Order: sequence, then structure tokens, then C-alpha cells
Amino acid sequence: MIRYIAIAIIFFATGLLASQVMGRNNQQAGYILEHEKEIAASQPGPHDGGGNTTAYNFFSTAPGFKLAFRKRVLHPGSAIGYHLQKEDEIYYVLSGHGQMEMNGKTFEVQAGDAILTRPGSSHGLKQTGKEDLVIIINYMQAPK
Repeated sequence: MIRYIAIAIIFFATGLLASQVMGRNNQQAGYILEHEKEIAASQPGPHDGGGNTTAYNFFSTAPGFKLAFRKRVLHPGSAIGYHLQKEDEIYYVLSGHGQMEMNGKTFEVQAGDAILTRPGSSHGLKQTGKEDLVIIINYMQAPK
């Protein structure tokens, strides 16, 4: 009897897990749903920026998806290092304050600011202030 109960529990759990996965990654229905808490990754600041950040690389496993859609939280003292841009890239500031360096010039950024960096330009972004700097980053990438 216990064996039959255990088998029933395994089938129930497997069905529940499958329905959760299908609900989040239902490409046959034309969508993928991802929750940031499930994809959060602690990383150093990109491009040798330093400090600690939390990265959310949405849809990174979607086949053929060409748009990089990322959220990054730059914690106090962290930065995205100064680097050459190879494609159009958009930074959108959700919260916090930062200092962006673009082609050798520096300016402040804050919630509600959007910055388009064009190919051939160089830029970096540093978190300033006491709270996290939270940004969304978009650019086209080679399909997977």
C-alpha cells in the first residue's frame, strides 16, 4: 500500500512540475515567461568594472532570439567598465543614481533616463549614491 502511495505522489509531483515548466516556457503557445528570482546571478561588474552586481539575463536560452534583454543591479561601489560599443545598445535607469562616461565625457544618470550608445562609441557606468543603481540593457546579438 505504501508503495502505491509513493508512486502516486511521484506521478502527482511530476505532473505538477511539468505543468509549471509548460506555463513558464510554453514556446508552442508562442511565449516564454521567466521570473527574475529564478535567473538572478551574482557577478562582478562587467568589462572589468569591479564591485558586485546582480544580473538577470532574460530569455538567454531561447533559440534564435536576437535581442539581449537584461536587468542589472549595480550595488554600491560597482560599475560597468569603460568599453567600445559594437552595436546599438540602450541603457534604461529604473532606480538609483549613476555616473556615465561616454566618449571621454561624464554625466549623471538617474531613474527615468534612457541612453542610446551607438556603434563605435565607448562608455562605462558607475553606481553612485547610497542605493543600488538598477538598469535595463537591450541590444541585438547573434542568434543562438
